[in-house]
Amino acid sequence: MVKAVRTTIDKTEIERFSRMAAEWWDPRGKFRPLHKFNPTRLTYIKERICRAFDRNPLEVKPLEGFRILDIGCGGGLLCEPLVRLGGCVVGADASAANIEIARIHADESGLEIDYRAATAEVLAEAGEKFDVILNMEVVEHVADTGFFMAAVASMVKPGGLMFVATLNRTWKAWGLAIVGAERILRWLPKGTHDYEKFLRPEELKKELEISGLAVIDEVGVTYNPLRDSWNCSADMSVNYMMLARRLK
Repeated sequence: MVKAVRTTIDKTEIERFSRMAAEWWDPRGKFRPLHKFNPTRLTYIKERICRAFDRNPLEVKPLEGFRILDIGCGGGLLCEPLVRLGGCVVGADASAANIEIARIHADESGLEIDYRAATAEVLAEAGEKFDVILNMEVVEHVADTGFFMAAVASMVKPGGLMFVATLNRTWKAWGLAIVGAERILRWLPKGTHDYEKFLRPEELKKELEISGLAVIDEVGVTYNPLRDSWNCSADMSVNYMMLARRLK
């Protein structure tokens, strides 16, 4: 009998995002919500990294010297601004189509980014280590949550940080993210999200703690339809972000 190999890959999810790869950098295309969301999450990431490592966020390159992994990087929407802030960035995604689009756009922008078509477990097995890992809107798309979180967490250096952004498993999240965003507003293709894969904050926190990381911050992210903008909030009932640190 052949022993099944554990993997984080959900082939259906990879195929879905691969089909949309060419639209990653179109701010009015299928990834419009991420383009709108990006400034809010980027500001949070920069400020929390600077606070944790005693850096001045007002410097031109406050992230200089940090090795950063964006796991599930897609087309590189976070990788590029992080490089401009001084970070040494590795962008990894299980979709080769996403990585190809990301490489082309980085080359056109004159940016050096180490893009890899690879899974979290492959990077972990290779012994990769990072000061900061971004795990943004990925955990709700993997096949094995515990295995994925353990693999990613193992790559955080002592004292390093991991940011996680995902969706809460609440009826409000189902109504807004699936019914509203996918079926009514058509911001996202139908089937982008699976409600059963959403994680409650206490579940995500448990996964982080099991992996040896301590949660040091958490924040909700809410959408303001009147301003067509996303903002950090105390409301974690739909979208939220957590920041965890490996203390030793």
